[in-house]
Amino acid sequence: MTTVVEPSIGSWYKDVENNLTFKVVAIDEKDEAIEVQYANGDIGEYDNESWFTSTFDYIEDPEDWSAPFDDVESDDLGYSDPDEHKPNPEDVDLEDYLD
Repeated sequence: MTTVVEPSIGSWYKDVENNLTFKVVAIDEKDEAIEVQYANGDIGEYDNESWFTSTFDYIEDPEDWSAPFDDVESDDLGYSDPDEHKPNPEDVDLEDYLD
């Protein structure tokens, strides 16, 4: 089985043959290089030929995909805490909201 999926930055893949999951983090069109980060945090690189002769399959984002990035702030993960924008009750005057 060979890979038929194009590499896409931010997408997750599984190397079926070696049972490894990884995310494409960069694609260098000029050098025909595809940089990946494995679920354990290691960085790797494939050229176009090795990509398309490998056994990679597209997968959904792993449940705990941020594990290799333990030192990353939650704001950098692409989502934010919805409770972060609640007003401070001391700053709200209920008289302003009553008819």
